[in-house]
Amino acid sequence: MNVLRLCLLALAAPLLPAAEVKRPNILFFFADDWGRFARIYAEADGRGGINDVVRTPHFDQLARQGVLFRNAHVNAPSCTPCRSSLLSGQYFWRTGRGAILQGAVWDASIPSYPLLLREAGYHLGKSYKVWSPGSPGDAPYGGQTHAFEKAGRQFNNFSENVTEMVAKGATIEAAREQLLDEVRQNFRAMLAARQAGKPFAYWFGPTNVHRAWVQGSGQKLWGIDPNELKGKMPPFLPDVPIVREDLADYLGEVQAWDAAIGAILAELDRTGERQNTLIVVSGDHGAPGFPHGKCNLYGFGTGVALAITGPGVQGGRVVDDFVNLPDLAPTFLEAGGLKPPAVMTGRSLWPVLRSDRSGLVDPTRTYVITGRERHVEVARPDYSPYPQRALRTKDHVMIVNFHPERWPLGDHYRLDRADEPSFAEIARTTFVTIPDDDAGPTKAWFVGARKTDEWSALFTQCYGRRPMFELYDLGKDPHEMKNVAEDSAYAAVRTQLTEQLFAELRSSGDPRMVDEGKYFETPPLAGPLPGQENMRLPGGLPVKKTKKK
Repeated sequence: MNVLRLCLLALAAPLLPAAEVKRPNILFFFADDWGRFARIYAEADGRGGINDVVRTPHFDQLARQGVLFRNAHVNAPSCTPCRSSLLSGQYFWRTGRGAILQGAVWDASIPSYPLLLREAGYHLGKSYKVWSPGSPGDAPYGGQTHAFEKAGRQFNNFSENVTEMVAKGATIEAAREQLLDEVRQNFRAMLAARQAGKPFAYWFGPTNVHRAWVQGSGQKLWGIDPNELKGKMPPFLPDVPIVREDLADYLGEVQAWDAAIGAILAELDRTGERQNTLIVVSGDHGAPGFPHGKCNLYGFGTGVALAITGPGVQGGRVVDDFVNLPDLAPTFLEAGGLKPPAVMTGRSLWPVLRSDRSGLVDPTRTYVITGRERHVEVARPDYSPYPQRALRTKDHVMIVNFHPERWPLGDHYRLDRADEPSFAEIARTTFVTIPDDDAGPTKAWFVGARKTDEWSALFTQCYGRRPMFELYDLGKDPHEMKNVAEDSAYAAVRTQLTEQLFAELRSSGDPRMVDEGKYFETPPLAGPLPGQENMRLPGGLPVKKTKKK
């Protein structure tokens, strides 16, 4: 064991001897691209909208038993950097090449909460996706040693597989049950592999809510009528039939995800260990392939569902404390009796979870910081990122676009072909144009409607270039549609939030604030720029050289 690992273990030493406390199991449900879509949020927010339509009884029940968070946000609205920050308990920009999607490399010297739990005696297990941009062994929790998927991985493509089974003669109910049984069997296998007396830490991470899904599946498989969404769409989503159907299909996948939660909870109940299991449910960012969603720092892109219940949690509460998902790593470690390493910037949620108060519990949890660098490599011909950072409070969100001359969701190449009859179908291919926005019917429709009098302005707002500073008054403009950064009435707010944001970025060692962000401006496979070979990230983590291909 190397010196670094010994130091990390010392920092993560148990707070109490294992014999003095029964450590809880940790059951973590984490969905791809889920956003904040659950029926209970319609009740908690009192505003209705999209959440009036979706049905999530299992998540809702957990939220009522435990704590429902109304202001949980990812640190980065792109899967790999979000998961890097979550696993490490740090801001995504502190994770080296883990801070990008394509071209990501996990730095094994960064402590990750699952491996610290394993070294402290936890039995690890995962099914489906955790963090695996490269080979299975690259990720801190993605290696096959901990994978329990022998029953299959078909749940990842829920609507596609159910539709195929139905086409072969199965009923919808039988096809759904077959995929849910896969979920149960994988969880049972994890439990069966556990040594007697060991607590488990299990990550359930299906990708079904991530595109692609079958058009029309929301209504066919779940009875979600797209017309129920009419009049409930936020102003950045065109309230037209094709977009409503696309969103209904997305919500169908959310309901499939919720059904899987129910299947695993039923299995947990059979073990008799429910009372000694910390249960956490969340997701890695907002909806894919919709304006303002995935890869955007608007609330529709960074806001996620979060509910926590289990031993030590004072339940039956809705809280307004702001949570960044890196906060989960120290929360999990403390649940396992470990002291989080000092390098973690996330803050444990246990002071909030142990409280009996609703609303704002911790007076210091009044904001979150989010950001983004590179999503897909092909977004721009020169491999440049779209660097953004934002600070969000209950009243305002301040977004800084460091390179406003770039296209925020990728270059608009091939748009000159958009008027060809076949382009609407071609546009369902992710990289055909504006590639940082996932492909699908909504994007294809929007590209086709971009020149019309009715939709050209909204297309430009969603997909066009953005100013360096965006400021939104969330009380007056909850959907973040009117930028007031240049309004003199908001000058003091803009100054205060910008100064607060930049101070946090500097204190946490964000490379974007060093040499005009040269570290992130370097293409992923090129390694550090000349003169940066000895640059070190916060916590003493060196910038890693990567081999040129």
